[in-house]
Amino acid sequence: MTRTNWAAITAVVLALLFAGAATVASAGPDDSPRAAATPTSDSPEAGFARDMAVHHQQAVEMSFLVRDSTDDEEVRRLAYDIANTQANQRGMLLGWLDLWKLPKISTDQEPMAWMAGAGEHAGMEGMDHGGHEVRDGSLMPGMATKTELDTLRSAKGKKAEILYLQLMTDHHIGGVEMAQGCADLCEVETERALAEGMVTAQQSELDLMADLLKARGAKPRA
Repeated sequence: MTRTNWAAITAVVLALLFAGAATVASAGPDDSPRAAATPTSDSPEAGFARDMAVHHQQAVEMSFLVRDSTDDEEVRRLAYDIANTQANQRGMLLGWLDLWKLPKISTDQEPMAWMAGAGEHAGMEGMDHGGHEVRDGSLMPGMATKTELDTLRSAKGKKAEILYLQLMTDHHIGGVEMAQGCADLCEVETERALAEGMVTAQQSELDLMADLLKARGAKPRA
């Protein structure tokens, strides 16, 4: 079994276990310790769940695009693993927001504002996100722009494979940064554990994508 298959399977299994644990933990009476610790709308837990759900949705979209644009089994298998894993994780993140009775969209907090104070991410304010320029639909670090998605949508064969691997490499780097922020800040154990699992799995897939790019005479974008 390939490294990416192991990473995807592990991430999905852990996410399912975490979701079950979170459901049980949140099911106590109103005066229970767990109920008192329910995250607020401006907490790192809620911010991470909302932002990572958006981030994951784009990864799923890009993976479906490349699946239909190439016959290469390695890239199609990676795309399937990423789409399956991140769709499952996205469902858990949105499910936790439902359990906590919190909105899935924040109207008074910028994306990633919750990361202020997360280790090396301290000082990230407003829409800057540590140097990220919000433009053309790219709301957070690593996210592809609308123009890049249109280019991927029209690309075929090897060109589509390389562009997908480059865009997904950027996407994973941004995802790892955000997941590490939750690992630093989130106090809900199940969510923090899921974030830590994301860091491990996506770093493994970054290594794999670097190998796939090299095999196609390409490399990650600067």
